Amino acid sequence: MAQASSHIAHRAWLSAERIKIASDRLIAIGPFGVGLDGALAFVPVAGGVYSLVAGLWLLAEAVRAGARPWTLTRMGAYVLFNTASAEIPIIGQTFDFFFRGHLMAANALQKDIATRHGAPHEAAIADARRRPFALLSPVAGAPRPSPQGAPQADF
Repeated sequence: MAQASSHIAHRAWLSAERIKIASDRLIAIGPFGVGLDGALAFVPVAGGVYSLVAGLWLLAEAVRAGARPWTLTRMGAYVLFNTASAEIPIIGQTFDFFFRGHLMAANALQKDIATRHGAPHEAAIADARRRPFALLSPVAGAPRPSPQGAPQADF
């Protein structure tokens, strides 16, 4: 059971990595970045919808991974603030462009998972960063059953 829960937690960690890159770091210039959340901030309705969906996805991953209540509360606050700010014309949209709510929520989840289960394999993290839209790919380095039933590692 501990193996399965670690596997689920690591998948959530990698999903959070992909979501934070897609939302806030698709185009990185030094410490600054712009993602879908910032790009859609000025598009009526689309910015708020994207922000809410990405935030709810992060929260669902946190619940699936068994995140602590305090982590869920912090993540919910970041997502709520990020989504609500996008609905205020011009000032709120500009703020949403610069506010990294999804990144902060994802970091909170990743810290919670790393504390309880450790971080995922480095190859899986590199793959998640390289391909942020491949949300359903298997975890690299995770054992998978072979046709004969013996576990194999993905390399």
